Formats: sequence, structure tokens, C-alpha cells
Amino acid sequence: MPDMIPRPAFLPRPPLVAVLPLSGVIAAAVRPGAGGMLNDQGLAPMVERAFTRGKPAAVALAINSPGGSPAQSSLIGARIRRLAEEKSLPVFAFVEDVAASGGYWLATAADEIFVDPTSIVGSIGVISAGFGFHELIGRWGIERRLYTAGEDKSLLDPFRPERAEDVARLKRIQGELHRVFIDQVQARRGARLRGADLFTGDVWIGREAVENGLADAVGHLVPEMKARFGDKTRFAVYGRRRGWLPRLRLGGLSEGLGAIEARAAWARYGV
Repeated sequence: MPDMIPRPAFLPRPPLVAVLPLSGVIAAAVRPGAGGMLNDQGLAPMVERAFTRGKPAAVALAINSPGGSPAQSSLIGARIRRLAEEKSLPVFAFVEDVAASGGYWLATAADEIFVDPTSIVGSIGVISAGFGFHELIGRWGIERRLYTAGEDKSLLDPFRPERAEDVARLKRIQGELHRVFIDQVQARRGARLRGADLFTGDVWIGREAVENGLADAVGHLVPEMKARFGDKTRFAVYGRRRGWLPRLRLGGLSEGLGAIEARAAWARYGV
């Protein structure tokens, strides 16, 4: 039969696009329940495979993240850029529901950013949240005992009254992180950025993000890549491999807390 005839060895194979799904909250894997988080250590093997296996013509990032750790966002983005430059491969980002905060940082690792008309993009800022329990434990007659070497070791301890100097120190740290984030966006997006109020922490929807230069166009992964590389373009998806311990769901309380934190991060954007 005709379809059984083998392809001659000298005929070139259709172009290959490696697809990296980057979906989830960005955080270091510091506990068993954090297996679903995006972090450089966990993503490194699949990122390396995407750039090196099968001679891809390009790498496509499928991004759906409300953000998280600035350090992990920076590390993941830097790894993608390093490999893109070493292999001379173009990188395209395709935003699904959200590319906000650290999720947008990941998108800036791409040479071009595409969004859905309903995608939420931006949130170029830094946030820190916590609770204060000093009045609660006082009502219950609980005595807080804390011993440190260094007067600033217990920065923003939730079990004592908030100190103005602690807040000032936190805002200084946030300001420095915000500047690094802004530098990343400006370095990667350059003259494409339009508007002076892009770095307030605000977010934009789909075409608004294109209009202000945070994204390049409205488009979806498969049709855009086929338009770029041909109708016969092949796709290889590189997902994260989970060990046997996470599959047995042995995270316990840590896993539950991780899920609550992740849900809170997504809820900020209504998803």
C-alpha cells in the first residue's frame, strides 16, 4: 500500500517545534507538596531536552502562571535565554489564562509574545502579604518568647506589633526587586513598549497588552507555528516528570498549604 512506503532517508523531515508548558505558581520546591510549582531545579531537565532533542526549529512556551518567586522567575528565564542563544533558536511565548508578575517575566524570555483575547497580562510589581497575631495571642494569655542575635533577625514577626523600621526595610527590598523586574522587561521588550504606566502592577487583557507593547499579537500556538514553519510542522511537548513519592500524594499538611497558597495566587486574577 502507498502509505507503507518508507520515507527516503534523503528527504528532510518537517520542521519540529518543541513545546514547553509552564503552568503553575512559581516557587522553590522547599516541601513535598510543592511538586506542582514551577522552579528552575524542577524545570531544568525538560528545558534542556526541548532545546537539544530532535533539532527543533523553535521553542514555544505555553504559559499559564500568576507569578511567584522573583528569583525562580529570573533563573528559569535566564536558562531559556542561555539555551536560545547557544542553539540559535527562536523562542515564542503563548499566554493562556494568565501571564502575570513572574509569569510575565517568563514570557519575556521569548522573542515574541502571543496572547488570547481573554488573557490577563502584566502585574509588573512586587507584593508581600502576612498576618499579625500579637493581639490574638495576648487575649489567650500566650507569651511570645523569641531570642535572636541581631536586632533585625525577626523582621516582620507576625507575633509582635508591627515596627515602622521593619516596614521601611521591606519596602526598600521590594523597590530593589521591582527595579530588577522593570529592567528585565525593558531589556527584552525595548522599543515595543508603549506607555509610561506599565510598571504600576496593573494588568491588561489580550489586545490591550498588544496595544501597549507587552505582547506582540493575538494568536494561538499551533496555528501560529504552522503559519511560521509550514502546515506539516511537528510538535513535541516536554512535560515535567513526577517521581513516585508525589504520585502517592504523601505531602500531607505541606501539600494542603501549598494548594491554598496556589489557589490564593490564581484568585487574584479571577481564575
